[in-house]
Amino acid sequence: MDEILETKGHDPEPSAKSNGKDKKKKKSWDYDKQIARLQVELAHLQAWVKKSGARVVIVFEGRDAAGKGGMIKRITEKVSPRVFRVIALPAPTEREKSQIYMQRYINHLPAAGEVVIFDRSWYNRAGVDRVMGFSSEKKVQRFLELAPRFEAAIVESGVTLLKYFLTVSEEEQERRFRRRIDDPVRQWKLSPMDVESYQRWWDYTRAYDEMLRMTDSNHAPWWIVPSDDKKRARINCISHILQSIPYERIKFEEPDLGKRQKRPSDFVEDGSVRHVVPDITQ
Repeated sequence: MDEILETKGHDPEPSAKSNGKDKKKKKSWDYDKQIARLQVELAHLQAWVKKSGARVVIVFEGRDAAGKGGMIKRITEKVSPRVFRVIALPAPTEREKSQIYMQRYINHLPAAGEVVIFDRSWYNRAGVDRVMGFSSEKKVQRFLELAPRFEAAIVESGVTLLKYFLTVSEEEQERRFRRRIDDPVRQWKLSPMDVESYQRWWDYTRAYDEMLRMTDSNHAPWWIVPSDDKKRARINCISHILQSIPYERIKFEEPDLGKRQKRPSDFVEDGSVRHVVPDITQ
């Protein structure tokens, strides 16, 4: 992280000598500046991906309320959704349940010039499916054995595959859940599955520990992102993504706008009634 912040001109962390109030203000200002500059680099990455025909897959897994949604939002809010595609699949249909497990994920892998971000992925089988009993233990173990081979095939085809697991402490997860309960604009984020994950913390811990141990590989390692501090997690993770892809800055070819056509001499304003949104700001 320090390297990319330095090379891209990011400001250092606040001095330990500053008082609490100034340190808090400085930290907030630093975050805004750092995230803005990283988003500029993501735009350069996008241009390179389009020009080079690169294919990138970024998998985000982790604890509920660990900040996956916010992380993905900061990655994608300044780039094109046609290049950075976010895949957040719902529960499988009856037809999909009858397919090979990996089949519906394969359909979303990138073509040339695309970055696909999985907001949860095939690792559902080793996490929620296992803990909640949606999949048999035999199928879970088979998945854990096959996942590294599946990912090896992806990487061998020329795709860059990055896997991130966001962690959060019990205390911070509870604080975020309670904030969702108390805030009307966040209540939609608290699902019955979130409540189950809160109550079954240690069941999920065991499942995730085995998942990480069995599916970490040289060709597709897991990268752990401590996320009790969401802002720090975003800076660290986005910096790591940029460091992990050998992109180059592509020179922007400025278009010539030319001259706007003149108003035709025979043009007459349309006098029909138009429905205009009322201006309530006056």
